[in-house]
Amino acid sequence: MSAESDPMQAALAEARLAAEAGEVPIGAVMVYEGAIIARGQNRVLRDNDPTAHAEIIALRAAAAALGNYRLVGCTLYVTLEPCAMCAGAMIHARLDRLVFAAADPKAGACGSVLAVLNHPKLNHQMQVEQGIGDEESAELLRNFFRERR
Repeated sequence: MSAESDPMQAALAEARLAAEAGEVPIGAVMVYEGAIIARGQNRVLRDNDPTAHAEIIALRAAAAALGNYRLVGCTLYVTLEPCAMCAGAMIHARLDRLVFAAADPKAGACGSVLAVLNHPKLNHQMQVEQGIGDEESAELLRNFFRERR
């Protein structure tokens, strides 16, 4: 297993926990200096909070862990391409890097539907990589929605 896949496997584990709780299976982990410092999973239903996406939960936990809302030097691993809200939060946090598994053709804001990250008029740019763990993430989502129909 590569160093890149270890954090994504941790994010996928968070996604599975979200699914077990009845949430859309999306998970995220934040890495700083080679260590996972925060985890997040969708909590929208459990918290009755439309902002409780996995990425936002992980961003909040990372900011608390570092004692700073600026997450310079951090990489967020997430199982699904972030939406516009989450992409905006990552920009405000000055995240260094985003690694996401599956593209989101319905709400993705990292190139699939919108291109919020690295927009030339915005004041912060970050590295964006996709595809690590994409098959497993897509399968989790397909299974979740198949069971709900």
